[in-house]
Amino acid sequence: MGISHTTKRCSNSRYIILGVTGSIAAYKAPELVRAFKAVSCAVRVVMTDAATRFVSPLSLEVVSENPVVTDSFSDPLSHIELARDAAFFLTAPASLNTITKYALPLADNLLTTMFTAYSGASAIAPAMNSKMYENPIFKRRLDFLRSMGVIEIPPECGSLACGDVGVGKMAAVEAIVSTVMSHINGKKDMVGIRVLVTAGPTREYIDPVRFLTNRSSGKMGYAIAHEAARRGALVTLISGPVSLPTFNAGRIINVETSYEMEQAVLSEYKGTHIVIKAAAVSDFKPEKYASVKITRQDGFSLNLSKTNDILAKIAKEREGAKTPFVAGFAAETGANVQRAREKLIKKGADLIVFNDVTAEGAGFDVDTNIISIVTEDQIIDYPEMTKTLCAEKILDAILNKLTTGRIENGQDRQKTP
Repeated sequence: MGISHTTKRCSNSRYIILGVTGSIAAYKAPELVRAFKAVSCAVRVVMTDAATRFVSPLSLEVVSENPVVTDSFSDPLSHIELARDAAFFLTAPASLNTITKYALPLADNLLTTMFTAYSGASAIAPAMNSKMYENPIFKRRLDFLRSMGVIEIPPECGSLACGDVGVGKMAAVEAIVSTVMSHINGKKDMVGIRVLVTAGPTREYIDPVRFLTNRSSGKMGYAIAHEAARRGALVTLISGPVSLPTFNAGRIINVETSYEMEQAVLSEYKGTHIVIKAAAVSDFKPEKYASVKITRQDGFSLNLSKTNDILAKIAKEREGAKTPFVAGFAAETGANVQRAREKLIKKGADLIVFNDVTAEGAGFDVDTNIISIVTEDQIIDYPEMTKTLCAEKILDAILNKLTTGRIENGQDRQKTP
């Protein structure tokens, strides 16, 4: 998938410093350079010695069309001169070793020395084994950098180079470029807007050790929350149990059951401007809860009752009020987008995001999605995109709907007079 059709071009002639460190994900660095060049951004690559073991400096010189620097002593003032005119300082992939050095700070190579001499906007895209990423000592270093204004482009959950599965895979190239470009171009169209986002699954307990749940990863909701915060919104994220990096761009409320989700939403949504219900709240729960574990010998039959419809409840409660704008999700098995329109009308929502979870590239266990945005008079289809880009399109659609009454981005399938 290309970059140029989804991201604004560089708004100035300055360049991006790309720091490449010793991670297996360094093989993606040439692709990252090409993506920045596709949006007319010059790139100056700085590599650690370890990075040169994973990717050739020559290959990065060819794609960037600029010399690649690795040695502090080849030009003693390069750490000052390169940093002075840079528009942005990106480290991708960022290894545990380099991130820790940034936080200390420790200037023992050209990249870390340059980072200490740079005073502009910067971001890191961590890439490492999940156990390393979740190490509590490292987490404190990472939290410190974030508190100092360094942007973390969070790693994704997936299959890692060592064969493990977990959080630590470097973010997609498209997500990295989108994040950097949004900061360079200064898009802040949600400053002061209060946004409530729900994400992830819920758990409905049968007994203390068993529960009903679903396959939601929470990635879509988290992507929306991060994108809204990046654009200046005041974000509250209500999250079911997920295996994702902690949301640190606003308030987070962790819940587990549908009842806890409902109570949190009802206590938080008043006074917000936009509510986006991306969570996959269980539709059913056991009628009875066993306070002790049910044994195999006991056996049991499971009777279910419906949970409360949170989306419909808040849409009804706000009758007569202009806010909040209420958006929901319709994850269906099959391409029947009309079910999303029916859901929109029945629940009284302003907008529904539809996706077919059986479609390739749109399931629960992938980092992409294929969405359609549904309002009373429009159905807007989008191609397969990363969930980060889907979040951008969803927020753009909501803002367009609020200001013009129509959605202006995407392929309009249907226009109702």
